[in-house]
Amino acid sequence: MTHPVKAAVFGTGSWGTAFAMILADAGCDVTLWGRRAEVAEAVNTTRTNPDYLPGIELPASIRATTDAAEALRGADFAVLVVPSQTLRANLADWAPHVEPQTVLVSLMKGVELGTAKRMSEVIEDVTKISADRIAVVTGPNLAKEIAERRPAAAVVACQDESVARRLQAACHTPYFRPYTSTDVVGCELGGAVKNVIGLAVGIADGMGLGDNTKGSLITRGLAETIRLGVAMGADPLTFSGLAGLGDLVATCSSPLSRNHTFGTNLGRGMTLQETIAVTKQTAEGVKSCESVLDLARRHGVEMPLTETVVSIVHEGKPPMVAVKELMSRSAKAERH
Repeated sequence: MTHPVKAAVFGTGSWGTAFAMILADAGCDVTLWGRRAEVAEAVNTTRTNPDYLPGIELPASIRATTDAAEALRGADFAVLVVPSQTLRANLADWAPHVEPQTVLVSLMKGVELGTAKRMSEVIEDVTKISADRIAVVTGPNLAKEIAERRPAAAVVACQDESVARRLQAACHTPYFRPYTSTDVVGCELGGAVKNVIGLAVGIADGMGLGDNTKGSLITRGLAETIRLGVAMGADPLTFSGLAGLGDLVATCSSPLSRNHTFGTNLGRGMTLQETIAVTKQTAEGVKSCESVLDLARRHGVEMPLTETVVSIVHEGKPPMVAVKELMSRSAKAERH
């Protein structure tokens, strides 16, 4: 008799909890690691995560713990779902407990400040595990809708296609349809840059600029994502798929998107500090816009929308001034 797949999920936020549900619904034994004992206790005793997914009943096959070694014992997959800027420090604590058969899976959509490394590169850096044991899950995956088991699709990417297929089988449910890819660079980049474009669209929505503006920002945002991706060796076709366009559209059009909501508050005239104060969860694009711009400069790629977001979020430029500057850039061919 084959044993059920064992998965450890690190992070009890909304997406970590929702992905733990997917794995459990797909037949895995799931251990959910959380930093706070009261969250683990709530999961184990009430089968809910009241802080992040109130009112959603969690499957019985999810167990929660605050002990990383216990979570990782015998794990086939260790899924990492912490804010991207905290990954390095967290992973340094967890790495000694990772077993030789464990595949590390990133659900994080960010680029590390300072190093400009993608999350899979940070994982490789900290754990010294080879890239063929590191996978990524990305796509239009707003956690609340998935926790309600509404239909969604995603991309499961790993340099080793057989690992991607194993992970695909471990998280395939009637409502969650994963596709495989070997383009880890493109998949990660799509996920990180869409948060920045989500901020831009949110700012435009907060300013009341309308749907033509939104359509233009999404399209030009995708264009600059592709430019950077191609410079980094990604497959341009990845960006017309779920990891690129799919995720971008969901983020830019949903009030459930943290980045979009964050941008909307800025566009309405709130300051950065005021917006941070009313935002309960991490809006990855707020920090990642700086590291994405750093990445673009390292590769000699122009990303005017990303620059504009950085100038509004971190340099205090009034959104109306930033929009005027963006619109007055020199005219060029669309394929430029």
